[in-house]
Amino acid sequence: MKPYKFILSGGGTGGHIYPAIAIANELKLRFPDAEFLFVGANDKMEMQKVPQAGYEIIGLWISGLQRRLTFDNTLFPLKLISSLIKARKIIKQFKPDVVIGTGGFASGPLLQVAAFSNIATVIQEQNSYPGITNKLLSKRANKICVAYENLERFFPKEKMILTGNPVRQDVLNTDSKKSEAISYFNLDANKKTLLILGGSLGSRRINQLIATELDFLLASGIQIFWQCGNFYMTEYKQFSETENVQVVSFIDRMDLIYAAADFVISRAGASSVSELCLVGKPTIFIPSPNVAEDHQTKNGKAIADKNGALLIKESELGEKFETVFNRLLHDENLQKDLSENMKKLAKPNATKDIVDEIIKLVQSPKLESPQTL
Repeated sequence: MKPYKFILSGGGTGGHIYPAIAIANELKLRFPDAEFLFVGANDKMEMQKVPQAGYEIIGLWISGLQRRLTFDNTLFPLKLISSLIKARKIIKQFKPDVVIGTGGFASGPLLQVAAFSNIATVIQEQNSYPGITNKLLSKRANKICVAYENLERFFPKEKMILTGNPVRQDVLNTDSKKSEAISYFNLDANKKTLLILGGSLGSRRINQLIATELDFLLASGIQIFWQCGNFYMTEYKQFSETENVQVVSFIDRMDLIYAAADFVISRAGASSVSELCLVGKPTIFIPSPNVAEDHQTKNGKAIADKNGALLIKESELGEKFETVFNRLLHDENLQKDLSENMKKLAKPNATKDIVDEIIKLVQSPKLESPQTL
């Protein structure tokens, strides 16, 4: 039998890239002879992160529509046509058994071409409120793996499988890594550690908040590990000169920093939420209001509504942050409740369950002959 061939497409942010890599790694574990190809968007972070993970990637000339009138928006129709043509060429040459989309600009044209070519397609939707691309793609997708319940109003119910979000396997067992983590990041073992996560691209508002509240936070006797994002590193690296503060643009060992952390302040991107549920650290979510359909607020609220985390809207930070953080820091019963409730929402087998569904597809009888694109 010929080796299976898989195309994966997901990018723009780590929240789309790392789930795709996690799925590819699990498929590779089960099918060592399989062939893999990633498709991303030119000039986006997947063009670096995917090769670093050991996979080949091809870029499409594609970007999302901006909410305001821009020059990029006028180019969108041309970019879309260009990407559809290139996606068709990629599909025709690589001849995949299945195409898997985890979101991001490039997944739209690629999965559209695959579906019209009657190649099996799988959507992995990370958020509690899907974006318009996946809503459109869902009409022709074979399976839709979701991380949240009650998405029937967006997707055909018969195609949905509740799996959770794929996460890096090394974050599954962080409890035993505390000592290693303290040493790796040169932290003080006698101080509680606050981890600040702004998402893979960083968060301007969270960075501004921490800079403003730094004296307040340090007065409580904690140490701070602050991921500010590449874009903001020049502006905020000066704070690393402050005692008990480390500022980094990117964290290469998420398993260890989760092990070291006692408290977390984080955006509410889908991957971050899923990973934090697995590690179960007391968390304050500060969702970004600047994402499609405000899905971060919905992601964070799905956890907060079940008493698994605290949530503060950006618009309420000035009036609520110090009160909420003080409560989290000093109320051990609250810390325990949040941790336990968060862990109940975790889905540690998500990657394996998604790959099980993909395997069912590739081992099922072939689809009908391709339609004309």
